[in-house]
Amino acid sequence: MHPLDMMKVYGRVAEIYRTRLGEAASAYGEAMREAASAMAAAARPQTPEEAWRDALSYWSDATQRSLIFWDTMRQRGNNWIAHEKAGKPPLLAFDYETIADARSFARPCNYALVRILPPDGIALDPQKRPFLIIDPRAGHGPGIGGFKADSEVGFALRAGHAVYMVIFFPEPMPGQTLADVSLAETEFLRIVRERHPTRGKPVVMGNCQGGWAAMLVAALDPDNVGPIVINGAPMSYWAGNDAENPMRYAGGVLGGSWTALLASDLGGGVFDGAYLVDNFEYLNPANTNFSKYYSLYSKIDSEPARFLEFERWWGGYFLMNRAEIKWIVENLFVGNRLAAGQAEWAPGKTFDLKAVRSPIIVFASLGDNITPPQQAINWVADIYPTTQALKDAGQVIVGLMHKSIGHLGIFVSGAIARREHAQIVDLIEYVETLPPGLYGMTIEEDHSGPEVKYDVTLTERRVEELAHLQKYDRKDEIPFEVVANVSEANTKAYESVIHPALSALVTPQMGEALRAAHPLRAARWGLSDLNPWLKAMAPMADLARSRRTPRDEGSPLAAAERFGAAAITAGWDLYRRMRDATVETEFFRLYGTFAMLDPHLSAPAAPAVAAGPSADVLAALAAVTEGGFTDAAVRLSLLAHKHGNGQRRLSTLKQIRELVGQEVGLLALPADAAQAIIRRQAIIVKHAPQEALATLPQLLRTPQDRAHLLALLDRLEANIDFGPELTAFAGEVRQVLPRQDDRVIPFPPYSAGQGS
Repeated sequence: MHPLDMMKVYGRVAEIYRTRLGEAASAYGEAMREAASAMAAAARPQTPEEAWRDALSYWSDATQRSLIFWDTMRQRGNNWIAHEKAGKPPLLAFDYETIADARSFARPCNYALVRILPPDGIALDPQKRPFLIIDPRAGHGPGIGGFKADSEVGFALRAGHAVYMVIFFPEPMPGQTLADVSLAETEFLRIVRERHPTRGKPVVMGNCQGGWAAMLVAALDPDNVGPIVINGAPMSYWAGNDAENPMRYAGGVLGGSWTALLASDLGGGVFDGAYLVDNFEYLNPANTNFSKYYSLYSKIDSEPARFLEFERWWGGYFLMNRAEIKWIVENLFVGNRLAAGQAEWAPGKTFDLKAVRSPIIVFASLGDNITPPQQAINWVADIYPTTQALKDAGQVIVGLMHKSIGHLGIFVSGAIARREHAQIVDLIEYVETLPPGLYGMTIEEDHSGPEVKYDVTLTERRVEELAHLQKYDRKDEIPFEVVANVSEANTKAYESVIHPALSALVTPQMGEALRAAHPLRAARWGLSDLNPWLKAMAPMADLARSRRTPRDEGSPLAAAERFGAAAITAGWDLYRRMRDATVETEFFRLYGTFAMLDPHLSAPAAPAVAAGPSADVLAALAAVTEGGFTDAAVRLSLLAHKHGNGQRRLSTLKQIRELVGQEVGLLALPADAAQAIIRRQAIIVKHAPQEALATLPQLLRTPQDRAHLLALLDRLEANIDFGPELTAFAGEVRQVLPRQDDRVIPFPPYSAGQGS
């Protein structure tokens, strides 16, 4: 790059840095002003007697709160110890039975398949496809998908689906790899399908890390996978925006994957999941170091149960083999190889996401700073650079975007489960009937009755629109390629020089001792009955609970306390903002400089797109006059949608299925055969809509078939208000298919370049 251009880039980076520091200072000042205003509003004149009573009440309450607070921390530690002694079983709100244990497989790994037992009052429908839910193994243990009654598991059960979960045990099997895990999950999928020979293949749902695990399974065994749902799943690790996604710089700040290898060697060949949890804690130091504890203290009469429930899961740290974390970091976190088709599961064999033909639902949130929307969805544009490429591949992808929920809320929030996950479960039975394309999913609420009712609208989108999520047309991803190169060099040096000595020095027993001393664990066993001071405090805490005398929340002292808490939180937030701005700036200054000096580096390039129609497109168009009644009904539906407003409402799809679904014939076919018809007719309608309409009579060769299709059309029009555009289109159909007329209208065969 020319020196003047480099100076412009440096100037832009410096400008953004100054802006972010200014915004950090402004946010701190605003938070302090709000806190001071709230304290001033609570101030009131007091007589000496009132001030004395206020002080007495406040400090009496503070003593009780403190006793109950520290006793809650003691209970957290005791719960942690009990969970450790029990072997850290999944923290599910449902009973379950083990179906298969991969520790006994030919290629063993520490995974198992369990079936969720439906609670009393819930009846499963044997005709409905099963769900297979894969929870993340990203430091914590399994259970997040069924953490409470209102959860992914809960709503799938209530809808009548059998539910299975992929769980895992605290310690990996010796020598297991990520390939072993993926192959085991593929075997679990086969077992589930054999146990439920329904028309539909199993739904595979993955949470966070379990999302890309679900995609790996689908790439390895696409023939057994039904619809795929990936919730908050990072798939494109370099993606994100400045000032929004600080975790994306972790690989560059740490110098690549060698630090994960160092942590594994210090663990005696085992990587401690507590390090991954540390990364989450790093993102929000205000919450980590103060806010969650002050929330417990300030709501001491109602918060302990919720606090202890969540901390049981948050404090369960699971382990990985050195080879597993090495593969994850090099192929995903730093290398970003999955979407590029370069992530190998065996020598010369890569995970090919293009092999996945099942519909995919992607749930992401603009408020997620761990897996931002760019990381959750950019892989689509990497694999299918244009809308036409996506459609020609016959793929259906549905995107659901929340405006504000954080990463953990995607999985554990009861409100999200009731609204988003329940509607995803509802949509599953219809997503396979969509023609290929990219769809945006929105959820509408109806509050007119005693209970909130939801409806889903699917709006067709263009792959090209995904670029709107990016600030810099993905040019800011170029330095991450430098990080990958630096990581590779650092790793080679580490493996050659340090690893041999360290692996010989640190024994598994030493690694276990170091894990026990990790600060996250020490904070739990150190604040438990193992601590004699806290154990002796327990009776006093019980007495405080039985004789609670809450303070006056409107008193000046309580207001002063809240001001102090707000000031501490604002201080931590100021530190976080300045830290993230500095880290991001130095990242781009260092790696951006190397990127600008390397002429071979450029923004992620989209795969080449074929100039002419693909083989599938040509084959479909050549068969425009082939098919029967079901093909004709599907084609008519797609033509009607082409004349509509571009939206599909789930309530309308349900109504259509109820009115004519059985007679159309799709529901009687195997899912693959039904999808093949929909994809073929979608291609024909897309590329040759006029010919598609004109050749309908050639698919309906008898007067009876034509009369039947027109009768279905009449039934739909009589029961559903489709609007004037579709009513006019229905008139065109009746002209092409006159009643009591079996004439065949000739039409020249399709040739390349014809159609719209």
